[in-house]
Amino acid sequence: MIETPYLLFLGDAPDQLGAKVAQGIRDWRPENVIGQFRMEGCQADVKVADMDLPAAKASGARTLVVGVANRGGYITSSWKRVLIEALSEGFDIASGLHNLLSDEPDLVAVAKEYGRTLHDVRIPSVEYPIANGIKRSGKRCLAVGTDCSAGKMYTALAMDKEMKARGLKSSFRATGQTGILITGAGVPLDAVIADFMAGAVEHLTPDNDDDHWDMIEGQGSLFHVSYSGVTMALVHGGQPDALILSHEPTRKHMRGLPGYSLPTLEALRDTALPLARVANPACEVVGISVNTAALGEDEALQCLADIEKRMGLPTADPFRQGAGRLCDALEAI
Repeated sequence: MIETPYLLFLGDAPDQLGAKVAQGIRDWRPENVIGQFRMEGCQADVKVADMDLPAAKASGARTLVVGVANRGGYITSSWKRVLIEALSEGFDIASGLHNLLSDEPDLVAVAKEYGRTLHDVRIPSVEYPIANGIKRSGKRCLAVGTDCSAGKMYTALAMDKEMKARGLKSSFRATGQTGILITGAGVPLDAVIADFMAGAVEHLTPDNDDDHWDMIEGQGSLFHVSYSGVTMALVHGGQPDALILSHEPTRKHMRGLPGYSLPTLEALRDTALPLARVANPACEVVGISVNTAALGEDEALQCLADIEKRMGLPTADPFRQGAGRLCDALEAI
């Protein structure tokens, strides 16, 4: 078990999205957060107290969580100094990076010297099967995005929260490092060998009651040339009954790919739905989730209204406004 409370390590994140792991924990498990540690040049801020290591330790923090995700998921040399110092100060360290803490000999040696624990949450803990495509009981909802980091996890978490508030059966199924750190369980899907990814999703979302919904955490984008494979595994392994289209309206290009523009919501709908119907012919697109964090209140409301009129589907920012209308759409299936 990863011990709480956490000190969130934002490192030298170049922008707010670079600290999306820390932001997710701050938004969904604020009771587990003591503060944040930012290095010089960090351009992210999750709006908790800035603390150095001794102050955070004195305030009760037990684990330094690497809350920054860079392209490729690697530990930089500039971070290493802070991580080693944290271990010597008595912190455990938790990370969801592809670059495992346990693969860094100096971190392993210091952790052993001070009796601390290194938690790598991106290590698959199960030998997953190859997907068989057999229809499972229960219902499943998956958010698919026009881009990475467009609000798919927030959509699933908000919908799960709303469904439970209504007394309905629902489970959030984490498929990435942030979701796993928030909930304590899940499948680190992008660390699973490619042939077994869809099978891992089948394993994550097993047979259930007919009126139970799995809210599957989305990953990547079918239109993102770097990460489309993990999205396909979710679309086919998840066998979703409902798709939510997720979109961030202020993006100028795909994240990390300045030469690629974002697809339209129409293109996403017309691409994702036929692919989903390969595994579940009954799948429907039921709503649209828009991340309006970069917009003012009036701008956000106008953006949502314009998209809803254009697409003919209930459209909401589930974190800003609540997921009620999206969950209404599920109940109508």
